[in-house]
Amino acid sequence: MITVGKLAIYKYLSFMMLVLTVLVSVFVFMGLFGGNANPATGTALALTVFALPLFIIADFILLLFWLIRRRWHWAAIPAVTLLCCIPYIGTIYQLGLFRSSGEDKPGINVATYNVAVFGREMNGYKSGNILSIMMNNKVDILCLQEYQEESGDMRNSERYLKHFSAMAKGRSDMVIFSQYPIIESQILDFGNTSNSAMWADIDVNGHTVRVFNVHLQTTGVNSALHQAAKQEKKGQLVERNALLRAIYGNYTRGMAIRAEQANAVAAEIEKSPHPVILCGDFNDVPYSYVYRKMKGDLTDGFKESGKGFMYTMSEGRKRVRIDYIFHSEEMEGYDYRTLKVTYSDHLPVLMRIGW
Repeated sequence: MITVGKLAIYKYLSFMMLVLTVLVSVFVFMGLFGGNANPATGTALALTVFALPLFIIADFILLLFWLIRRRWHWAAIPAVTLLCCIPYIGTIYQLGLFRSSGEDKPGINVATYNVAVFGREMNGYKSGNILSIMMNNKVDILCLQEYQEESGDMRNSERYLKHFSAMAKGRSDMVIFSQYPIIESQILDFGNTSNSAMWADIDVNGHTVRVFNVHLQTTGVNSALHQAAKQEKKGQLVERNALLRAIYGNYTRGMAIRAEQANAVAAEIEKSPHPVILCGDFNDVPYSYVYRKMKGDLTDGFKESGKGFMYTMSEGRKRVRIDYIFHSEEMEGYDYRTLKVTYSDHLPVLMRIGW
């Protein structure tokens, strides 16, 4: 027999769970629409995108809670919220059933890889192994970010051009290698930053394709942590609150800079007279302002032809998707995947594109 006191507690807990359910749903929708806010003017809303996976997990747990309690009307709140998350979930997970590899269709194999300056090696080991991997996967067009020309006394371009027939240089951290002739190329300079973008018009058997290679502003988190580590090595005390403020400041500043860079690249894509393939390290997650702006009318290759859980950054426990291949709608994508190699803190992304 339930006493009056126990009944009151029961109703109170149920009410608090309902409030929590509504709040989580609100935060999920804030995350889903947070990418519409330019981080330069709507930082708080833009930041909710990064916590979206956590909100979705919480929403799923609350759905299970209400189902176990058999409160079907309250279960409808997290259920509807989860249904609205399907497009977002598709940017990081795909079942990939009944999808063709595209090997039997005309097309090209494209790859993008942030090589992290080949670990600043002096012997060319990483550079050579990465080239071998691309050759084994029959890559036709390769976009590299954080590229380094010199590996000791070796020039990496000379090595890569023994396999690829053409190369377009961007700024020092950018290069596009191609098995097909490069008609022309252009650097998109972002100003006083180490990041940049470029494009190259490539003649693929009579089809001109404009390939963009992009490396957007970093998050700034690592620089704040490295600075703190240097101070600690010198015996200087690093206050936790000061470190958190530095991380937050660098991160929000990086978000605003990336947004400006994404706007500039999106404008160039819109002006392209040719079909576009967009590759690169965006340093931003799916559904963010940068992701939405860069994608525009292009097709996200992973949503089209990926399989499983997609992440391209594998530093520590961090598993996030920040490297992408998009393409114009008149093209068709097959076999979007990453390679689990350890030459960088990023993973290479590969895809076959046909038309």
